[in-house]
Amino acid sequence: MKVLLVNGSPHVEGCTYTALTEVASALQAEAIETEIFHIGTKPLAGCFGCRKCGELGHCVFSDRVNDFLAIAGDADGFIFGSPVHYASACGAMVSFMDRVFYAGSNSGKRPFYLKPAAAVCVARRAGTTATFDMMNKYFTISEMPVISSLYWNMVHGFTPEEVRQDQEGLLIMRTLGRNMAWFLKCKEAGLHAGVDFPKQEERVMTNFIR
Repeated sequence: MKVLLVNGSPHVEGCTYTALTEVASALQAEAIETEIFHIGTKPLAGCFGCRKCGELGHCVFSDRVNDFLAIAGDADGFIFGSPVHYASACGAMVSFMDRVFYAGSNSGKRPFYLKPAAAVCVARRAGTTATFDMMNKYFTISEMPVISSLYWNMVHGFTPEEVRQDQEGLLIMRTLGRNMAWFLKCKEAGLHAGVDFPKQEERVMTNFIR
């Protein structure tokens, strides 16, 4: 089993990376393979709503979004990590998640269906709960079980060294990793025992214009 951890920070080994490595270490201790995917610093356009992903099976733009979608189907779980910018996920992470989840849902491949996910946010001081709420909405619209910890998944610090001083935050990260591992093992055991995926109905979409 494998969990993909997404580093949305522009800094390869900054505060967000430091938090994600703590989650990864707990997953690895439970024999879960991990990979940290850094979205990088190149510009990421927001979703244009062109719906070409439904025809192509991937986003029309060739960048880190398609790199991620190419490997997402092989992952069993996901952790999305972002620094807090103006009480929200950083701009690159918002564009990345908008397009990843839109293209993923429209491609016909359903790479996220019933795979567990969690959000991790890192801030010097505030804005973490707003960021946490925002990021979790991507999962709950995609039929993804949301993995929790013993507190909201946040770590505080302005530098990696300060993050490592947040003992409660690091405990939250390790607990998140262990909870993710437990869920993955339970899911695998259920499938082996013959517990099938839920019955699917034909999708119905309505709006409020009459």
